[in-house]
Amino acid sequence: MENQSYYFTAIKGEFLVERVPTGIEGLDKLVQGGIPKGASVLLSGSAGTGKTILALQYLYNGAVKYNEAGVYITFEGSPKTIAWDMESFGWDFKKLQDKSLLKIYRLNLTATSPALAEQQIEAELRIISRMVKELNAKRLVVDSTTAFAARLGGEAAVRNILYNFCDSLKQLECTSLLTTETGSGRTDFSAFGVEEFVSDGIIAMYFTPPNRSIHVRKMRGTSHSKKVHPFEITEKGITIKDKDEVLWEAL
Repeated sequence: MENQSYYFTAIKGEFLVERVPTGIEGLDKLVQGGIPKGASVLLSGSAGTGKTILALQYLYNGAVKYNEAGVYITFEGSPKTIAWDMESFGWDFKKLQDKSLLKIYRLNLTATSPALAEQQIEAELRIISRMVKELNAKRLVVDSTTAFAARLGGEAAVRNILYNFCDSLKQLECTSLLTTETGSGRTDFSAFGVEEFVSDGIIAMYFTPPNRSIHVRKMRGTSHSKKVHPFEITEKGITIKDKDEVLWEAL
């Protein structure tokens, strides 16, 4: 069931932008109340920055706070391990699964050539589409596009298939987060250079021990914060300090 009353709106020119709140403390304040409805947002960062936690928290909050079902697609983690990760923050996966508010799906790519990969991906997209319709899902997470692309071979094939995959996800009309693992550079936003161009937004996460920070690189239809903000990972998940700022030189 869709709760329209929970969506925030913002005026941009003459257009009214309907928004989907993440429910993550501090994050929605950086993007005018939430992510534009139907957008695909790239969540980028090196290993250990907190991408998976933020993505899971986005789905959990959607189910618990806004009664919106979500689908989590993984290419490397087992559903059981991901459920354990959620439980470690006190997020009751089984309860949400039993109420048809959350589904974890492991997508296994076994193709040995780009042509076979495209066929398999088309079949998997049909399965994902059915899941979204059955749950009436409004939120979607893909974790990660890097693991997905690593199974596809040459860079040219990766770019083409990844572009088509991301573009197809938009047809599901969910508000999506797609994680991608990057190098440690502060201007690295995607692994293959195509994800950032097919996405409507980019949220970059950084970890320079012991400090964690987050930066909204772009968000279409949104007057977003241009600053880098610190965040913490607590026993309840991620909390962003939207009133504080981190200098670029500290990343």
